[in-house]
Amino acid sequence: MSPAVVRVFYHTVVAGLIAAALLLSARLYLGGETLVGAGVLLVTALAAVTYLWARAYTWRYLFPGLLGFAIFVLFPLGYTVYVSFTNYSSAHLLRLPQVVKYFQDETYLASDAKYPFALHRVGGEPATYVLVLSTPGDEGARYATRPFGLEPAPAAPVPATAENTAPDSPALPLRDVIALRAKLQPVSVVLPDKTVLTNTGLREFGPRLPLWKHNPEDDSFTHVQNNSRITPDAGLGRFVLAADSVMGKAGEPVGPGFRARVGLANYTKVLTDKGIQGPFIRIFFWTVVFAFGSVALSLAVGMTLAVLLEWKELQGRKIYRTLLVLPYAVPAFISILIFKGLFNQNFGEINQILDALFGAKPEWFADPLLAKVMILIVNTWLGFPYMMIVCTGILQSVPDTIYEASAIDGSNAFHDFFKLTLPLIWKPLFPLLVASFAFNFNNFLLIYLLTGGGPDMVGAATVAGQTDILVSYTFRIAFRDTAQNFGYASAIATVIFLIVASLAWWNLKHQKN
Repeated sequence: MSPAVVRVFYHTVVAGLIAAALLLSARLYLGGETLVGAGVLLVTALAAVTYLWARAYTWRYLFPGLLGFAIFVLFPLGYTVYVSFTNYSSAHLLRLPQVVKYFQDETYLASDAKYPFALHRVGGEPATYVLVLSTPGDEGARYATRPFGLEPAPAAPVPATAENTAPDSPALPLRDVIALRAKLQPVSVVLPDKTVLTNTGLREFGPRLPLWKHNPEDDSFTHVQNNSRITPDAGLGRFVLAADSVMGKAGEPVGPGFRARVGLANYTKVLTDKGIQGPFIRIFFWTVVFAFGSVALSLAVGMTLAVLLEWKELQGRKIYRTLLVLPYAVPAFISILIFKGLFNQNFGEINQILDALFGAKPEWFADPLLAKVMILIVNTWLGFPYMMIVCTGILQSVPDTIYEASAIDGSNAFHDFFKLTLPLIWKPLFPLLVASFAFNFNNFLLIYLLTGGGPDMVGAATVAGQTDILVSYTFRIAFRDTAQNFGYASAIATVIFLIVASLAWWNLKHQKN
C-alpha cells in the first residue's frame, strides 16, 4: 500500500477509537459517574494529541505504558484516598441524586378502588401484551394499554386509553398470569385522567400517588399526607426530619443514606474514638512486630542453613538444598491450610505429640499469645527458603581468601561470620530485608487463611482480632463488618500506603548512600 493509503487508514482507525471513547465518556457522565467520565475524556484528549499531532510522535510508544500505570496504579490509589474522606459504607451506598429519586418514586395507595384486569398476549417473539382494566363500579367502562413487553418491564407507566372492545387474542388463564406475576409486578399504568395504577394483586390494579412532594430549591421533601418535611443533612449523609415535622423528633433520619464528604473524620476516629483507638494502636504495633519478627526469624533460619550448606566438606549438599527449597515451591495457601490442620487443638498432630510428651494441649487459636506465636512459626516456615536462596547467592560472592588469612590468625567460625562475612553481605542484603518487611507488613493471605484475625478483641467498636494486621483489619471493616465502612477502611489503607511508601523511599535513599 502507498504511504498515503496507510496514513488515511491510520487516521481513520484513530478517529474511530477516539469517537468510541468520547461516546463512553458521555454515557458515564449521563449515568452519574462524573469523575470517571471526566477521566475518560482527559485520556481521550491526551490520546488524540499523542497520536494525531506530529510533534508528539515519540510519545506514541510511551503512552500505552503510562496509561496502564495510570489505570492500574494511580486511579485505584487516588480513588482510595478520595473514599477515605467520605462516609461511604453499607448504610451510605447511594449518591444524593439516587436518594432523591428514591423519595420521588415512593408512592402510597390513594384509595381502596380496585381495577380488575385481564392480560392478553398480542405479539409473537419477543412477546408483547395488552392489559385490559375494568373501572370499579361501572361495568361498561374499560381501559386498554398499548402493547408492551415484559423483558425488560417498561421503565415508565404504560398509557391506557378508553376501550370498549377486547383484543382479538383471548385473555391468559390465571396460571399463566401467576407465572408472569414477578415480571408484571413492576408494570404501572397511567389512565387518561393521569391516575397511576400499579399491580396490587393477581387480578387487580390499584391507584397509587407520590408520597413525597419534591422541593427542588433545597432538595427537601414534604409528606403529602401529614405535611412533614425532610431535608438532606450533608454531615450525617441522611435525610432528616425538620423541626415542624409530626412523623418523629427533629433530626431523626428518614430513608436510605447517601455518600457525603466528611473531611478528616475517618482519620481522627483513631485519635478520638476509644473503641477504635485502642484496637487500632494494638493492631499497628502487632503488625510491626509481626513483620519484623517474620523477617528476623526467616533470616536467622535461612542464613544458618545457607552457611551450613556452603560447608564444602558436607556430603549431599545439593540434595539438602533441594529438599529445603521445597516449602518455597509449594503454593503458600496449601501450606497454610495444612498447618491450620496440624495446629488444631483437638485433632492436630502437633497437639497430639505435645499431649503424649508433656500432657499439654495448647489452645493455639483461642489464646492471643499462642495464636501470634503460631503465625510466626508458620510464616518462618514459608519464608526461610527464600532467605536461604538469597543468602546462598550473596555468600558465594564472598572471596575465600579472607577466610584463609583469618585462619592463619587463629580465628574460629563465629569470628569469621560476625566480623568478616556479615559486614560484607549486609549492604546487598539490606534492601531485600526491607522489601521482605514491606511484604509481610501486608501479608493478608497468611492471616486470612490461618486465623482469620481471631481471636476477637473484646470491647472493640469495630471488628478487630488479636492477630489482625492492618491489611486484614481493613478487609474485615470493609467486607466483614455489618456496617461495611468503606470510608474508614480506605483511610486505613491510605495509612498503610504511606508507611510502605516511606519504607520504599528510605530503602532507595539507603541504596544511594
